[in-house]
This record gives sequence, C-alpha cells and structure tokens, in this order.
Amino acid sequence: MTTDTPHATAGRPADTAALVAAIGARFERLPLCRWHVTVRLIIGAVTFFEAFDQLLIAYALPELRAEWHLSTGQTTSLITVGSVGMLAGALLSGRLADRIGRVKVIAACIALSGVCSLLLTLCASPGPFMALRFVQGLAIGGEVPVAATFIAEITRAHKRGRFVLLYELVFPAGLTACAVLAWWLMPLLGWRWMFGLAAIPGVLCVLVVRCVPESPRWLADHGRHDEALATMASIEAKVEKITGEPLPQPAPAAPVARESHARSGLRELLTGRYRKRTLVVCALWFCGYFVNYGISSWLPTIYGSRFHLDLSDALLYSTVTSCAGFLGCLVVALTVDRIGRRHTVTWCLGGAALCLLLLGLFAGGSASSVLIWTSLSAVFFFGANICLYLYTPELFPTRMRALGTSLGGAVNRLGVILGPIVVGAVYAGGALGTVFVTLAVVALVGSLTAGVAAEETSGRQLEDVAP
Repeated sequence: MTTDTPHATAGRPADTAALVAAIGARFERLPLCRWHVTVRLIIGAVTFFEAFDQLLIAYALPELRAEWHLSTGQTTSLITVGSVGMLAGALLSGRLADRIGRVKVIAACIALSGVCSLLLTLCASPGPFMALRFVQGLAIGGEVPVAATFIAEITRAHKRGRFVLLYELVFPAGLTACAVLAWWLMPLLGWRWMFGLAAIPGVLCVLVVRCVPESPRWLADHGRHDEALATMASIEAKVEKITGEPLPQPAPAAPVARESHARSGLRELLTGRYRKRTLVVCALWFCGYFVNYGISSWLPTIYGSRFHLDLSDALLYSTVTSCAGFLGCLVVALTVDRIGRRHTVTWCLGGAALCLLLLGLFAGGSASSVLIWTSLSAVFFFGANICLYLYTPELFPTRMRALGTSLGGAVNRLGVILGPIVVGAVYAGGALGTVFVTLAVVALVGSLTAGVAAEETSGRQLEDVAP
C-alpha cells in the first residue's frame, strides 16, 4: 500500500498546510467501494431517524390538538418550538464539530434525540412536551449538517454529487417513512407509541463511535498529524483489502494556503471570498425550507379543516406529497453531477414556484387539486433542498466547513419556523389561494438568487474550491 505523505526532517509530520493537501490528494485516489458505502449507511441510518423525529410532530398534531384542546396559537408553537431548538443546535454543533470532531458530535446528537423521544411519551400537557421538543431540536439541528460535512470530507471529487446525495436521500426517506408509518399507526396506536418507536434508534450512537473513523481532513487541519496519518492509512488498507488491488500514487498536492485574515470562525465566513458564498447559501436554505415546511407542516390540518377529510385520509394525502418529494430527490441525486449544483437549485426552485403559483391562482378548490399540485411542487423543492446538503460543505474549507454548513442549517431553521407561522397566519384569514401564491414568491426569490449569484463547484476537489 502506498502511503506517501510529505514529511519534515527526522520523520516528523509535515506542516499542517502540506498535510491537509496530502490527505486531500490521498482521498482523491480512493475508488468508491464497500468501505464508503458502509460508512454512508451508518451515518445515513442516524440521519434517517433524525428526519423521522423532525417531521413526526406534523402527523401527531391533529391528535394532540384534540387531546389537549389546543388553540391555533398553541398549535403553531408546538410546530415551531422544535425548529427553534434546531436553529440553536445547528449553530452550536457547527462550532463544536470544528473544534472537537465530527464523529463525537454526530454520536452525541443521536443519543440525545433518542432520550427525548422516550421522554415525550410521558408528557400529559403542552408545556413539558414543548420543552422536550426544544431539546430534541438541538440534537436534530446539530446532527444533520455535521453529518453532511463528514460525508463530503471522505468523498473524492469525481461523482461526489451522486455519492453524497445518495446518502442524503436517507433524510427525505426518513420523512417519507414517518409519513407512511404515521398514516398507518397513528389511528391505531396513537401519538405516544410513535414517539416511543422513534426512541429506539438512539442506540446507534454506539455503532457510530465504534465503526466510523474521525475525518482525516479534520485531524490534519487541527494539527493532529499522527492521528490523521494513521486514520488515513487505516482507511486505505481497508479499501485495498476490499478492492484487492494496490492504490495508485496520489497526485502531487500543493500546500493549502489560508487567506491572511483567516480566523476559522464566523468572522471569516463573512469576509473575503466566503462572504458572498455565505450570504447566497443562507438565502437558498431559507427560501427552500420556508416553502418546504410551510406546506408540509400544515397539509394534514388543511385537508381536515378545509376539505373535511378524516384523519386517515388527511395523513394519506400528505404521505403522497412526501413520496413525490422523495422521487424529486432521487432524480437530483442521479443528475446533479451532470447538470451542476447551480443549475439544479435554480431550476428546481423555479419549478416549485410555477407549480405553487398555478395552484394558488387556479386550482385550490378541492382536496384532489391541492394533492396534485403540492405533490408536483414537492418534486422540485425537495430536489433543491437536498442539493444544498451537497453544495454547502463544498463551499467552505475544513477549518470551518462544519460551521459554514451549520450556519446554512440554522438559517433553514428560520425558514422552517417562519414558513408555518406565515402559512398559519394567512390560512387563519381563510385565504388558501394566497398561501400558495406567497410560497411561490419565496421559491422564485430562491431560484433567482441561485441563478444570478451561486458559484459552481461540480467536479472540483474540496481544497481547490475552498483553500
């Protein structure tokens, strides 16, 4: 096995910049194989169940409203309190992951989320329920962007989009599974059993700690040279054993030079070459998730209160929309390397805007028309949103990649919070068509932002995109 790395005198590890570049070059020579897939499956299982936990409140809401006699304001609070926790969790986890490591944060988040799900089954009133949902939101908001960062850091540039997004499919798959199980089990068992089932995956934290190595890119960037070299060598040995062939020589790697003002924190995200990237991805995260959760959080309630569907039918209709969104994610995963990140987000948000505008202006008079047009729009906005989990980590360097990705995740929480609030306010006035027109305008703003200002990263090594 070839483990060539730059070294200083007396066999000591090379300086950090040279080692970061060398680690990147060594990842570039790794063929995608069972090792990548195994790590992707483990981290994917964690993300799958975090998505399940995130959306479960939407499907428990009709039953909770009836059991606790919730007002519209209390219902909105119950939806949004978890999102507030996710916003805080995203910001905290990004800084933590850049300081103490990706894997530790991922494992801690899934453990905390599982404990909260178990405790939620014991709640008898809205107050304790909302407190626990806030804490669970910290865990969910923390895990998802850090996991996306980690997967990006173990993947080479060639077909990175396809590989990362096939992993990211687990998130909409978790949303879809939540919808299917809620439609099936909620009327039979009730909301407590659903949250009880959601607690079981907390044991995955043990599997993450035992089976997933820390990112060698992160170890190298933090001066832990010996650990970075040992971890990289272990990964290469596993890949060679799986493929049965020696690895090719890594390409020559120039040391990665930081900009002179680099501070590895929020200040650097908002200065120099990264300012525009940060502002653009924040705008895209906000628009995409404002639309997504503005629709998905209220659909079961709209079907029940406006079109008088019973709980089972309302949940079934909402499930169809989630399934359509998953199809959009799959299409994007298979085409994003060919189409490019910028064009994917631009056209997907544009397509969502068109579908929602047509629904708002012409087709909101029946449950079936709402089902058709929201499902079509979900194909597009789910596709745009999943692409952001690939695109954002590519834009920032290792020293602040988790923070940059988590900042995008925090801003998407603003969209997740404000989307349901705005939809609830407009819907309370009885203007269902106006709800969809409003969402169409937000999607259009996101589409124009991507088309005009987003930078293409497809096919480029991480160290080349963000030194």
